[in-house]
Amino acid sequence: MLNSIMKHVLHCLLLFSIVVMFMLYSGSKDDSTFDSFDPWVSYGVLGTWILYLLRLPIILALPQTLFNLFGLVLYNAFPDQVILNGSPLYCPPICVRVVTRGDYPNLVRRNVLRNLNTCLETGLEKFHIEVITDRPIGLGRDRWIREIIVPPRYHTKTGALFKARALQYCLEDEVNVLHDEHWVVHLDEETLLTKDSVRGIINFVLDGKHPFGQGMITYANEPIVNWLTTLADSYRVSDDMGKLRLQFKLFHRPLFGWKGSYVVTQLVAEKDVSFDHGPEGSVAEDCYFAMRAFARGYTFNFIEGEMHEKSPFTLQDLLRQRKRWLQGILLVVCSSAIPLYNKFLLGINLCSWITLPLSSLNLVLATIYPIPSSKLLDMVCAFITSVTIYMYLFGMIKSFSLLRFKLRYFLLCAVGVICTIPVNFVIENIAVIWGLLGEKRTFYVVQKDIPTLITV
Repeated sequence: MLNSIMKHVLHCLLLFSIVVMFMLYSGSKDDSTFDSFDPWVSYGVLGTWILYLLRLPIILALPQTLFNLFGLVLYNAFPDQVILNGSPLYCPPICVRVVTRGDYPNLVRRNVLRNLNTCLETGLEKFHIEVITDRPIGLGRDRWIREIIVPPRYHTKTGALFKARALQYCLEDEVNVLHDEHWVVHLDEETLLTKDSVRGIINFVLDGKHPFGQGMITYANEPIVNWLTTLADSYRVSDDMGKLRLQFKLFHRPLFGWKGSYVVTQLVAEKDVSFDHGPEGSVAEDCYFAMRAFARGYTFNFIEGEMHEKSPFTLQDLLRQRKRWLQGILLVVCSSAIPLYNKFLLGINLCSWITLPLSSLNLVLATIYPIPSSKLLDMVCAFITSVTIYMYLFGMIKSFSLLRFKLRYFLLCAVGVICTIPVNFVIENIAVIWGLLGEKRTFYVVQKDIPTLITV
């Protein structure tokens, strides 16, 4: 059995092998066919300018690609089990807070019970779980659980909507029962704690150097509903281990934003930043909150230990999810309340996403209307493409352990995730076009629970 260091070394060798292979192929292409070819004559001035300009948008993906590469290489990609750095008895009180509209009460009740048991089995004592809901869930009275129903008549000062409105309601003086030194673990209704994530949170809280933190989420540890969407989310796992981990462990800033689940905050800092930022901060309330905290000088850190979720159940839900993310981040980047310095890299990342249809169009036109290009640009494109492909593969490796799957199924998943890339590529393109042309201030909640069959 390989130890974590050997696994990391093999992972780095595989990553560099794929990158070098792509870049060598890009640098070895024969351009002699272009020696007597003049695109300005063949395609005209306007056509040639268009063909060259379409090659440039892919460069916008370079910053996040570099962050992902260094994040996957500089830190152990296969860490061992999280070990507690101190006793849970000395850990400040923790509130595990779940926000839901109440559409899936059975799912919420089931996951609250599982998360409660996980906390108790890990040795955490000073904690409780809060469920914030628009509709009653029926959790009953329990010393560990508190159900908070957001009144329909409740309005924030700036008119925050959706999840941001519910999160802000928890901070109101007549609702909040926590003290400033308490910590809050924000989860989505489908997010499941693990013992490693609870230990990681305890270590993060006991360290106390940073008021905000976040860790990795995987999507294949629970029963898989849709293999295609689960394999597509392999990229998100690598993104957590690469870009997210590097920005928090090295820079301690949300340079590219963060996710809305597996968020750990100290209450005094959360109240200072608040979720009351009007409609523009309500579609991607997580990203808007992180940027406001960044602008106020707060620091962040990466939390060891993963949590579990399920990927969207249908391709339509996957499309709607990506569309909402793009629209929400667009509102964040366009907000005048966030300084340009704080959202610069996030803005470049968004531009890379928005120009994805142009990069896709270039793939088609470059085949039909080839033009000579610089070796440097070709190698940059090869580098970005190779790292992106590897991220899908690495995310699959992290999600589908050989300990859970036989070798032949594991290899099938490896082939499947590569075949998934074109499908996800098409979905991302549709999400961009729909997101730019559609209504910007909607909040679609994907299907999160499957009706169980009762056998008599």
